[in-house]
Amino acid sequence: MDGGKLVIVVAGMPGSGKSTLSMVAGELNIEVVNLGDIVREEVMRRGLEQNLENLLKVAKQLRENLGNDAIMKLAIPKIKEALATHCIVVIDGVRSLDELEYLKGEIDVEVMILAVHASPKTRFQRLIARGRPGDPKTWDEFRRRDLEELSWGLGNIIALADIVIVNNSTYEEFISDVRNTLSRVYLDWCT
Repeated sequence: MDGGKLVIVVAGMPGSGKSTLSMVAGELNIEVVNLGDIVREEVMRRGLEQNLENLLKVAKQLRENLGNDAIMKLAIPKIKEALATHCIVVIDGVRSLDELEYLKGEIDVEVMILAVHASPKTRFQRLIARGRPGDPKTWDEFRRRDLEELSWGLGNIIALADIVIVNNSTYEEFISDVRNTLSRVYLDWCT
C-alpha cells in the first residue's frame, strides 16, 4: 500500500489456531506480540502455578485494577519496539473492544483484524493434545474458559474481523491458508 505500518490483531477462541498463525508470521519475518504471554509473565512474577485457574484469576484482576484494556496497556511498549523495526506486527490474543480501542489510541498505525475460527469440538481436542500450562483438562473447564473469554468481549472482535480463516481442516491446510494470507498482506504493506 503506502509503506506504512500495520498491526494485525489476531482474535480467536482458545485452540482455534492463533499460536500456529503466530508461528507462521514469525517464519515470514513478521514480529509477534502475544498478549497471553503478558498474563503468563504476570502469573510467574506473582510466583503462582501456571494453571487455568491462576491465568483466569490474574487476567481478571489485571482488568479490575487497570481497566478492561489492561493487557494491551502492558503490551504497548513491546508493540512499539516491534514496530520500530518491522512494517507489520501481529498481536496475538486481543480479547476486547477496549483493548482494540486502546491500541488505536496509543499507536498511529493501520489496524487489521484477522479472526481464526474452529469448532468447539475441534478446539477442545487440540487443547487436550497441546497440554500447555493453563489449558483446560475437561469439557467443563473448556466451556468455562470459553465463557470467560466471551465475557471479555472476544466475540465482538471476531465479529469485526477484516479477514476470517476457518481452521477445521488439517494442520497442513491451515498452515498453507495462513502463509498465503499473510504473504499477500506482507506484499501489500512491506514492498
